[in-house]
Amino acid sequence: MRHWLWYLSICLSCGLSPVNVIAQTAAPQALTITQAVQEALDHNLTLFAERYNVSVAEARIITARLRPNPVLTLSANLPDHTIFRSGTSPYAEVGHLEWVFERGGKRAARIAVAEQARTVTQLQLLDTIRTLTFEVENACVDVLVAKANLALGQENLQALNSIVQINTHRVRTGDLAPVELQRSSLAALQFQNDVRKSESELLIARNKLRTLLGRPYGAGLIDVDGDLRRDGAPASAETVRQQAFTLRPDLQALVRDEARSAAELRLQIAQGKIDFTIGGEFQRQQAPTLSGNQYGIFFNVPLPLFNRNQGEIARAGREREQLLAKIQALAHDITSEAQNAYQTSLTAHQIVENIEQHMLEQAQNVWTVMEYSYRKGQARFVEFLDAQRAYNDTRQSYNQARADFARSLYQLDAVSGASVNPAAAGVQ
Repeated sequence: MRHWLWYLSICLSCGLSPVNVIAQTAAPQALTITQAVQEALDHNLTLFAERYNVSVAEARIITARLRPNPVLTLSANLPDHTIFRSGTSPYAEVGHLEWVFERGGKRAARIAVAEQARTVTQLQLLDTIRTLTFEVENACVDVLVAKANLALGQENLQALNSIVQINTHRVRTGDLAPVELQRSSLAALQFQNDVRKSESELLIARNKLRTLLGRPYGAGLIDVDGDLRRDGAPASAETVRQQAFTLRPDLQALVRDEARSAAELRLQIAQGKIDFTIGGEFQRQQAPTLSGNQYGIFFNVPLPLFNRNQGEIARAGREREQLLAKIQALAHDITSEAQNAYQTSLTAHQIVENIEQHMLEQAQNVWTVMEYSYRKGQARFVEFLDAQRAYNDTRQSYNQARADFARSLYQLDAVSGASVNPAAAGVQ
């Protein structure tokens, strides 16, 4: 039994598992949160694919500007030689040209719809950037808090390993019962499991960040430099709401989409106007004894007895009403989001300050006193372990509270639209 306990204590003091040894890996590449966001804007695969929507919308503007092509018809009347020589039917070559004249301002309406659609696409791209920025910032916070929890777990494990070493020596000298060594060794194993869990959480957080940055699998781990954000929150929820109404690209996209629907309605009304076609014709006729030319002019116009584009006009009108309702619904949602984000940030900030001012120092002092007392044999191991766990829980709560506060600040930026930079995103 003592040989097993001695082996266990050596493994724990080295920070190793009795069965497996943690493999050494290369140091991950470190980025700041700002650098991570910029890399995501440059290389995120989903965003890269969505940027093509802008090019597609620009191509539709080119199509909208095109005018109808004229129609040229060439034909020939070539009778048999017997009929031709008898003078019954001459040779005839015919050229016929038709030109469509659009009425109702169709071309201008098409261009207006296409240009508004391009603007909507650009704003939707900006909203994707807003969401992606928030996801990357949250992923960076996840990495930072996972690193802090891992450091805390390693600190706790080191403290327990030190206790195990002391208890091992005390058991050898007969100053401590073997069961106390078993208790301390078991506690150290529990903290070692916490370290393993923290290592896994850090790896998962780094992999999530790598995916958001658009880096391929196997490109290496990513680390985040810097500290968790903790600058001041806005003065009020109303400030956030007003800023969101000005900057949020999803709201602006709906407003521009409503303008596009108004242009679409004008286009459909214009499509109800009939177009007319003017054509000209030239005929060259040749007979054995006589040749001559013939000219013609034509005017074609459809009769709008049944189809005056009533269905599309009604559809465009209902679509515009639908978009107006969506704008009102999104404005209502933004108001709620602004209030919730502000309240979340305010609460998170209060929790951080409460832990810093009233809990951290007390937990540290209790743990220090109990560790000293246990080393001197003046406290029981259960009392020391309770102090250790209370200190660990307080530190973990502090790490989580700081992470929640940082996330709430990034959420305020996302809700208000302050995180969107059209120039950096390459959107005009």
